[in-house]
Amino acid sequence: MDKMKMETPDLTARNVEKIEKLFPNCVTEALDEERSTKDCKVYKKVVNFELLRQMLSGEVLEGDEAYEFTWVGKKAAVVEAHKPIRKTLRPCPEESVNWDTTENLYIEGDNLEVLKLLQESYLGKVKMIYIDIFTQGLI
Repeated sequence: MDKMKMETPDLTARNVEKIEKLFPNCVTEALDEERSTKDCKVYKKVVNFELLRQMLSGEVLEGDEAYEFTWVGKKAAVVEAHKPIRKTLRPCPEESVNWDTTENLYIEGDNLEVLKLLQESYLGKVKMIYIDIFTQGLI
């Protein structure tokens, strides 16, 4: 028999988990001051609302950028990454090696566009992606 919890559920934590499933890069960790002690620091998951707003927007939003992996134009890149595209992947059997028996796929094209296309068709099936910046191809 399971023990009964003697407290109500943490609805905030549940909601953060739901947001994390949809937008994993918008959730980070912060020190939980209520549960931390001098000897033991406890962290909790929190939502970066500015980043979430940016991900849900179709435009570049103004505001300060925090200390993180960033570069000039990052907000515009996030907007571009979330724009839909209308393209398809077409195989090139004549340029492939052992087309009928291979488990590997060579794709040549714009990296962002190809990654967007792979996200739908190959979700959970890709073991490795190698991006060659000199030839702009994905293998």
